[in-house]
Amino acid sequence: MNIETLISQAAGEAVKALYGLEASEKMLQLQKTRSEFEGNLTLVVFPFVKAARKSPEQTAQEIGQYLVDNCPAVEKFNAVKGFLNLSIADNAWLQLLQAIDKDEHFGRKSADEGSPLVMIEYSSPNTNKPLHLGHVRNNLLGWSLAQIMEANGNRVVKTNIVNDRGIHICKSMLAWQKWGNGETPETSGKKGDHLIGDYYVAFDKHYREEVKALAAQFVDSGLPADKAEEKAKLEAPLIKEAHEMLVKWEQGDAEVRALWEKMNSWVYAGFDETYKKMGVSFDKIYYESQTYLKGKGKVEEGLAKGLFERHDDGSVWADLTSDGLDQKLLLRSDGTSVYMTQDIGTAEMRYEDYPIDKMIYVVGNEQNYHFQVLSILLDRLGFKWGKELVHFSYGMVELPNGKMKSREGTVVDADDLMQLMVDDAYQTSMELGKFDDMTEEERREIARIVGMGALKYFILKVDARKNMLFNPEESIDFNGNTGPFIQYTYARIRSILRKAVESAQLSVLNAQLSDKEVELIQKMSEYPTAVEQAGKDYSPSGIANYCYELTKVFNQFYHDYSILNEPDEQKKAVRLVLARNVAKIIQSGMSLLGIEVPERM
Repeated sequence: MNIETLISQAAGEAVKALYGLEASEKMLQLQKTRSEFEGNLTLVVFPFVKAARKSPEQTAQEIGQYLVDNCPAVEKFNAVKGFLNLSIADNAWLQLLQAIDKDEHFGRKSADEGSPLVMIEYSSPNTNKPLHLGHVRNNLLGWSLAQIMEANGNRVVKTNIVNDRGIHICKSMLAWQKWGNGETPETSGKKGDHLIGDYYVAFDKHYREEVKALAAQFVDSGLPADKAEEKAKLEAPLIKEAHEMLVKWEQGDAEVRALWEKMNSWVYAGFDETYKKMGVSFDKIYYESQTYLKGKGKVEEGLAKGLFERHDDGSVWADLTSDGLDQKLLLRSDGTSVYMTQDIGTAEMRYEDYPIDKMIYVVGNEQNYHFQVLSILLDRLGFKWGKELVHFSYGMVELPNGKMKSREGTVVDADDLMQLMVDDAYQTSMELGKFDDMTEEERREIARIVGMGALKYFILKVDARKNMLFNPEESIDFNGNTGPFIQYTYARIRSILRKAVESAQLSVLNAQLSDKEVELIQKMSEYPTAVEQAGKDYSPSGIANYCYELTKVFNQFYHDYSILNEPDEQKKAVRLVLARNVAKIIQSGMSLLGIEVPERM
């Protein structure tokens, strides 16, 4: 039991004994005492004034005195108007520290077979290009969210849906057929996803040239410029060929399917390499090529039940006007599916595979409306979690030099970005002299941990709902609210603990604590609440913020107090236990963000 819970219960007993009031949890408001007042915790007494029939000051005085007389954890108090500031006894803080020290999994709950099953979808790449900066934010958020939900006692299934079909895939395939000369990842020395991405860019380049030439012809024949371009985009030979290839794919043409499978296999090998470098993985991967037919079947089933309606042209629609939305297309007039249909099919397959209690989709905020509609449709189709599906909506991420366009080849490549971060970490560490007395192998490994930690922390510390600017230089700083600052503090503590002769134990609980030591224990005790709140809010940034705050408090303490050179053995033991548990919590918190912490830096 933490101090807040203990005091809250004692305060409840106090108001019942003094005023006969059964106080609800909401009435017992505790907060950290403001720095200008003496005390550790403050109880707001205004909710009890009516029952006490006394002024706020008198009520606070009476409750304070009751707590000092009846709760050993409360040493003294002072009342400021309707606020009761409580000073907690050192003994209570030391008992709390001892409990934290003994709890190997402090702050985390474990799941069992009866725990809720949460499925989290993230990544969702297209097989016509490599992963980019936007995918980096998506994957890091999805992975972190999975760790946080697991730490809150849920069973978690991490899943990915790969967009492996459609006109965009055919564009890359057609470009490779025309200009590839049989090039492969092996002959080119490129990762498969990069190679295919190059052909996507090549298609767009040639297509734009065709559109420009055709539009000029249409203008010459008397069409206005805007109409000419519109017509040229539809009639350019390349786009017609790509559509013909898509039709062949849909019809199961053996040659087209064989090319599709070969090129996709190159991409998957490239993706796997990127995911490994990023430190993310999946329990189950679904493919749109397998789910879109399932979705069509589910829509036909809904049509038969009167849930949807077929228009005169043969297209199928969902009428959502009763839900304050509009009509939504589910099947085109030619019977082909749209993204919504595919998502319904994927949901059906997942529901068959797993007894899902909650479904979380990690997808950018440009898809907010899509998931609002999907939730209603899944609920209508009988999925028990449909109505409560969570769209974990996040903002766009950009670099200081602007937006990305993958078809023009200006995309910020995930592999390049990760390599840049690791190289920057290596260079910065060398310049700061942090690599002295290390082998080159150790330097490279620490640079990897620090570079990836800098990237992940910088992205995850920002509220996911906000658009963000990622600045590589700023992220690698060893001071301030950065991953390397927290990692360096962890490494420093581990160094202290290695130098200590033996592992310290709290054998006595009557040591005197400084204000900084109390503040540190109090901050550590907030970790379980931070984890729980991050789970409720779906907020990796809440964990990042907690890790930074804990690190700051430790560094302030370490600046003022020696650990290894403290002559008083009892004080030294307390400080070593403090340091050990700060390191334990930093490691735990950072792991929820998917960030490793090095033993030395």
